[in-house]
Amino acid sequence: MPINNRIADFHDEITEWRRTIHQHPGLLYDVEETSALVSEKLREFGVDEVIEGIGRTGVVAVIKGRKTESGRVIGMRADMDALPIVEKNDSPYKSKYEGKMHACGHDGHTAMLLGAAKYLAETRNFDGTAVMIFQPAEEGGAGGLAMCEDDMMARFGIQEVYGLHNAPGLPIGEFAIRPGPIMAGTDEFTITIRGLGAHAAMPHGGNDPIIIATQMVQALQTIVSRNIDPLKSAVLTVTAIHAGKAYNVIAQESQFYGTVRTLDPEVRETVIGRLKTIVEGIAQAYGAEVDINIKEGYPVTANHAEQTNFAAAVAKEISGDSKVDVDRPPVMGGEDFSYMLLERPGAFIFMGNGDSAGLHHEEYDFNDEAIPVGSSYWAKIAERSMPAG
Repeated sequence: MPINNRIADFHDEITEWRRTIHQHPGLLYDVEETSALVSEKLREFGVDEVIEGIGRTGVVAVIKGRKTESGRVIGMRADMDALPIVEKNDSPYKSKYEGKMHACGHDGHTAMLLGAAKYLAETRNFDGTAVMIFQPAEEGGAGGLAMCEDDMMARFGIQEVYGLHNAPGLPIGEFAIRPGPIMAGTDEFTITIRGLGAHAAMPHGGNDPIIIATQMVQALQTIVSRNIDPLKSAVLTVTAIHAGKAYNVIAQESQFYGTVRTLDPEVRETVIGRLKTIVEGIAQAYGAEVDINIKEGYPVTANHAEQTNFAAAVAKEISGDSKVDVDRPPVMGGEDFSYMLLERPGAFIFMGNGDSAGLHHEEYDFNDEAIPVGSSYWAKIAERSMPAG
């Protein structure tokens, strides 16, 4: 069974929703326009319940099958928020809000789950309850955690939970997944160095916090190459450095910050521990003070084996065995679906977006040709996990 024929019938309608969402992007929790559209459509579909305000601006829909004797309850999640990027595309549905853009495809994720909701509310060919989760603030705001902290899993009786993300470069109709860690845990660090400034022509009068910062940045690059097993994964990247405002003044203070990405708790502990030791040691050697701030980010997104096998089997029904990679290498990006996987067993899968610009790029656009594939996947997740008999 490839694409669901009924879903294919309203491909154009789902595309229209997607492009409307694209035109009206919201950042983090400020997704009121998208939430309102989602709620309106769900009520039009005749779902059993529409609950707003879960995780501040999230929306949850409940769709009961023709039978509910199995007691099965399956959660399916799409993210709704955009990014603070100026869109460079010149499409008829270009973002109407300067500096805000759906550069990660969350508009497509939301539209595809809405398409599946319409189909499932119409057919109800399953024995159990489908819970459709529309989440805000994936892009750094931990909206997944906020929805979990609102007791979403227990309130709706969710037993398993599934997530999906588009993947530029992966052909339309193809999927990729793996059991265990599939996306990295994310941490952020900020290092502030307080030293003794001086006249630029008389540097011996100070200890130059800029030199100290550059020594730290260079030394931190040895952590992954010399402290981590080469067969394990870690990334430490310094993304910005700030100090001074004049050509002839050595600043009193410098600051740099960046990110750590890991797939294993022990590796994370090693990287963070070495970061602190190196930074403190260099500061002491130069006679400076240093503040180290570590902000713990999203946990590792770790798929559960049984649910991963199930999700792969559903994807194969849609696309065929040869178009589903079941051993996709992990991605070092982060994803707050990880919080939901800590609360319930489930799986996160990648779906092809074709030959598009990369995620978080100013010329990225979700490929509408992928819509029937994604909506069919969601429909099959419900029907195969809760067979009507």
